[in-house]
Amino acid sequence: MTEFERQLVHSFNVFFKENGTKGIAFRLKQHRFTHQYLDVIVDSLHPDYYLGIECKSISTHKGARSLYFKQHFTVDKHGSHQVERMSEYLRLSGRKGFLAVELRSGTGKERTAYAIPMKYVTEKFEAGESGFKVKEIMDFPRIERTGAIYIIDAKKWV
Repeated sequence: MTEFERQLVHSFNVFFKENGTKGIAFRLKQHRFTHQYLDVIVDSLHPDYYLGIECKSISTHKGARSLYFKQHFTVDKHGSHQVERMSEYLRLSGRKGFLAVELRSGTGKERTAYAIPMKYVTEKFEAGESGFKVKEIMDFPRIERTGAIYIIDAKKWV
């Protein structure tokens, strides 16, 4: 589990506890010979928080200018791309899906994260585009944070 995933899971669980909302966020354990559908699963009776979130981090200070479908996502041994598997899981489970992208700017600099609804990810992928440019990512809602806690706001996860 990456630090970004751990912080996002912790942030959702703190939010649920502090707001008295029934819900839990967790990361399914990844096994060597099976793929996981998404990084973070959020279960709640509240429909705004019935989510599946894939987390990706890119280092903009090392020159990364895009998040690429070929480079940053996997293809399984049957040729199924990760975006296809995620989309199918979300369709079958009824969850709202998001790609949470963390932009790392280097040691001592603020990390920023953005929530991209999965429908945009799927549309770009199916259109044959290569991925998302950093500037495009920054057009989506920013996931604000206070220290190590991301601020969970239903408006960002719609």
